Amino acid sequence: MKKAKVPFDLISYQHDQKGAAFAAQATGFPLEQTVKTLIANLGDRKYVAALVPGDKQLDLKLLAREFEVKAAGMTDIPTAQRLSGYTVGGISPFGMQQHLDITMEMSVLNYASIAINAGKRGLMLHMAPHDIVAVLGCKVAAISR
Repeated sequence: MKKAKVPFDLISYQHDQKGAAFAAQATGFPLEQTVKTLIANLGDRKYVAALVPGDKQLDLKLLAREFEVKAAGMTDIPTAQRLSGYTVGGISPFGMQQHLDITMEMSVLNYASIAINAGKRGLMLHMAPHDIVAVLGCKVAAISR
């Protein structure tokens, strides 16, 4: 992000538990503005990263419809870690091991800033969601419930 000249703050916290709810509580950031990065399987060895608010669940049917495939499913932990290059609980959409399409839940754009994993458990980026879309070239769609 420094190369892209996008403003952000780095927030660290004691990572005692996994999950967006714990990260939100530990950082004092609202759960709906704490975004998780999930890796989904679209079939035929095609994977996608989905950025979803912590208070919502990824809707796999909506995700499949967005990518015009029959079905989508969550990847297993080893696959998510291999594709992203990060440990589950710290997966960031930035600097992934392999290039993946990235889709952000459209409701995230309602906020001036969000917290999102920075690539390590206990480390979050605090930044504008519009900047994330610009830097990563994300699709924006309704993909959660």
